[in-house]
Amino acid sequence: MKDKCILVTGSSSGIGNAITTRLLDLGAKVVGVARDHKKSIIKNDNYIKYTFDISDLKNIEKNIKLILNDHLEINGLVSNAGYGEFGPLENFSVDQINNFISMNLTSHIVITKSLLPHFKKTKKGDIIFIGSEAGLSGAKNGSLYCSSKFGLRGFAQSLSKDVASNNIRVSIINTGMVRTGFFKNLNFLPGDDIENAISVDDISNLVANILTLNRNTVVDEINLSPAKKVVKFK
Repeated sequence: MKDKCILVTGSSSGIGNAITTRLLDLGAKVVGVARDHKKSIIKNDNYIKYTFDISDLKNIEKNIKLILNDHLEINGLVSNAGYGEFGPLENFSVDQINNFISMNLTSHIVITKSLLPHFKKTKKGDIIFIGSEAGLSGAKNGSLYCSSKFGLRGFAQSLSKDVASNNIRVSIINTGMVRTGFFKNLNFLPGDDIENAISVDDISNLVANILTLNRNTVVDEINLSPAKKVVKFK
């Protein structure tokens, strides 16, 4: 992994933080993007932190260009950042809908667009999206969240076909409930049993495995589920 330099969005907490930690442990360099790095306790010389809000779509390309100016060795992206909103569609304002889709779908598209010319120039790249089981099947009160994750899944599938000839691999990992701070502001969370949630370590190990596969192998999609799905309401 010492030949890897991976840009990870949402690197300061949750799944992104676990992925960042695992990649660093394996010797990779990680360029971490987050709105607030104070939540992270990672101490590693190979961890380079950039602070900006990826929901600010107009400035993504400028910020990615600045990062690439400093780190031309970047050869991978783990596009992870996002948040959850659930409830009847009519409960959301137009601004809430727009902000949600901007963060959970459009930002992934724009960040990828910003990195693609670099990957194509170097004729090598890995793009891994952290999706969701919500991108596989619609769920009650999940119209917004499912829309963004269905969109992300479709984007990943189409993009993979567009860039295959450029030696760029695209994968998406669709996870069920993971025990992280994702549920902090929601009215539900996974059940208390260890079998009711996916471990962040399993996700970070999967990402590392995908990145170290021979270039002739592409992992299109992986679906992860808890052994026993139990939803607990607050």
